[in-house]
Amino acid sequence: MIIVLRPEATEAQVNHIIDKVKALGLTPHVSKGSERTIIGVIGPEDILRVTPLEVFPGVENVIPVLSPFKLVSREFRKEDSVIDLGKGVKIGGKEIVVMAGPCTIENIDSLYEIAKEVKNAGATVLRGGAFKPRTSPYSFQGLGKEGLQMLREVGNELGMVTISEVMDSRDVNLVADYVDVLQIGCRNMQNFNLLKEVGATKKPVLLKRGMASTVKDMLMSAEYILSGGNFSVILCERGIRTFEDSTRNTLDISAVPVAKQLSHLPIVVDPSHAAGKWGLVPALAKAGVAAGCDGLIIEVHNHPEEAVSDGAQSLIPENFTKLMVQIKAIARVLGRNLL
Repeated sequence: MIIVLRPEATEAQVNHIIDKVKALGLTPHVSKGSERTIIGVIGPEDILRVTPLEVFPGVENVIPVLSPFKLVSREFRKEDSVIDLGKGVKIGGKEIVVMAGPCTIENIDSLYEIAKEVKNAGATVLRGGAFKPRTSPYSFQGLGKEGLQMLREVGNELGMVTISEVMDSRDVNLVADYVDVLQIGCRNMQNFNLLKEVGATKKPVLLKRGMASTVKDMLMSAEYILSGGNFSVILCERGIRTFEDSTRNTLDISAVPVAKQLSHLPIVVDPSHAAGKWGLVPALAKAGVAAGCDGLIIEVHNHPEEAVSDGAQSLIPENFTKLMVQIKAIARVLGRNLL
């Protein structure tokens, strides 16, 4: 349920309503827009139906939320959310944010070389995996804490925001100590204990859509994070499992406008994991921008033939630079630009 406050509502009136909601055993979440302040209330709505909150000073209207996801919905927040990633980088506004780097952190020299290349091309966020979920237990699983330390060192030196995946609820604090953005991979999209843990942090979270999940499933997972108090969530479309076998996954480009219609959260497209083949990545990346995404996350490697994982879908820096030029041109047509 959403409590819409009058434009002239005072801070004291807002606090009075919050105290009343808490006294009823419900959880209030305040969202301040440019014109209105609203309070989203989480909990059994039948309690509120017998409590006339409409009569409280400062309240204009009380609206039930029909969608199963409350805080994520456009009903809760009409305006697009803009997430501050740190170091002057914000996502969800007019600027399109590009995240780029290797699938897996291999060593600090390689990471630094790749990071310099992607930054020079216009990327503002450095991605790199330290903990890697692999289909085979015999595949390289990542460098763990050592990889996180490398990512932090390179990110600090180049002034780039950093992002890396967290796979286990026991590792949330460790990963949060080293990176600016926590990534939840597709295999963990419905790992609800993990979602609750990242919801208890104040770190921005990139939530990837599960390979067999609907857009609404993804939004329900995002709801777990927001309900824990962390509103800095970025959605990510990375392709879903279909009968098509010419690509690694099928990029659901319609997920971008659908998510934007249903939710105020920004959405990123991952063309690398959708394609599985580097030659298809540029076309999918440009399609994502044309569809209205707020950012891209792209795998780049200076020697993809030697990469320990996902070399086949990684762009070399030269091709990444060419793609960035094309993305900028598309963004301008849409009245947007690259950060």
